[in-house]
Amino acid sequence: MLVRCKCCNRELQSNSIKTVVCGCSNSLQLRGDVITAVDLSKVIIVEGLTDNKKPDTLSREDRVWQENRRKRKVRKLDFDIR
Repeated sequence: MLVRCKCCNRELQSNSIKTVVCGCSNSLQLRGDVITAVDLSKVIIVEGLTDNKKPDTLSREDRVWQENRRKRKVRKLDFDIR
């Protein structure tokens, strides 16, 4: 993640281990994906976090089959107990 402070125009790169601070009066702090500042309206997110979602592994036909399977009813069997 890359964040810029409008007060001092300093860009901070996120680091999951250390807290990074810009040092101006706005006191922008960045750690991992957490952003804190005195005034967040003076903060610009230049590069946000990208979601690394896995592509859909099922084909369209497989999804239709799974939906139809999910809609099936369970048949109750009655047994005579003697």
